[in-house]
Amino acid sequence: MKNFSIAKSRRLRGTPYTSRIEKQGVTAYTIYNHMLLPAAFGSLEDSYHHLKEHVQVWDVAAERQVEITGKDAAKLVQLMTCRDLSKSKDGRCYYCPIIDDNAGLINDPVVLRFNENKWWVSIADTDVILFAKGLAIGNKFDVNIIEPEVDIMAVQGPKSFKLMEKVFGEKITNLKFFGFDYFDFAGAKHLIAQSGWSKQGGYEIYVENNEAGLKLYDHLFEIGDEFNIRAGCPNLIERIESGLLSQGNDMDNADNPYECGFDKYINIDSDVEFLGKEKLKKIKSEGIKRKLMGVKIDTDKISVTGSMNLTDEKNNIIGELRSGCYNPTFKQVIGIAMIKKPYFEAKQTFKIDINGNSFNGTVCDLPFI
Repeated sequence: MKNFSIAKSRRLRGTPYTSRIEKQGVTAYTIYNHMLLPAAFGSLEDSYHHLKEHVQVWDVAAERQVEITGKDAAKLVQLMTCRDLSKSKDGRCYYCPIIDDNAGLINDPVVLRFNENKWWVSIADTDVILFAKGLAIGNKFDVNIIEPEVDIMAVQGPKSFKLMEKVFGEKITNLKFFGFDYFDFAGAKHLIAQSGWSKQGGYEIYVENNEAGLKLYDHLFEIGDEFNIRAGCPNLIERIESGLLSQGNDMDNADNPYECGFDKYINIDSDVEFLGKEKLKKIKSEGIKRKLMGVKIDTDKISVTGSMNLTDEKNNIIGELRSGCYNPTFKQVIGIAMIKKPYFEAKQTFKIDINGNSFNGTVCDLPFI
């Protein structure tokens, strides 16, 4: 497949780290929340192995924040998500599917609760700020909604814990998964959460001061040689293998959270009010007619730039492949597909056409590992 460059412009914002990563060898960008998001540093497979063994620093500033403050902040955040946040705690992160009145997925952010009157919604790739403002205006909520100047860098990989302990001391090792707190570096405070878009472990640093953030970024590389540190980015192979869903790729507004396997984040039996609650009750009562599943395909090459049909032996369409790539651990292509009922039972076989050639595949559970 031919590659094309992305023309930079004011509406495709760079990040505070762009100059650093371009010197460190970024080879591809994608667009995420109207910003440049690094998509590759050379070989995808090489980066996959490195991420699973060592530590990488990612420029994920495109993971923007929607800051909601005011006396009705908690009401607005709850209205947007089907997850019950009534017992949420200060200093904690919560994975929260955001849905509309028809239960269609708008976003699947991590929500940070500072207190009852201050929240950050750390968004995937859709304009959640406009959705939030519309709901606030329509409901006459007493809130202030902004996109704060926050540019995340992520430290990911099994050696991230030792690296971060070397910088911030033993205190950071006490941070629990999806917990966050402020940590000092060179006179500046940084909000750090134990989180990130990989299953290899690590942290996300919510940088609110560009100069201080760049000092920290450079320092990580200055002291990181013993951990085999590299610049990196979210890795397609690792995220599919881990069953980490991508908004806009694996799911969109035409899908509901039950179809995407988010059952444990849906609280239709609680007293909280949120958009799409009655619709979700109906979906649960009737049962879903399709479901996101893993698939394994007997080939070693694929490029998924649009949905690809999966068919049974009678050439009936049983679903569509939404993401896929060659996985060196499984030595075949694996992917994420929306499969129709009743075919979403594991071990269902199918065929897929790739560039005029037919290949066999099997439906399986997520995650792969």
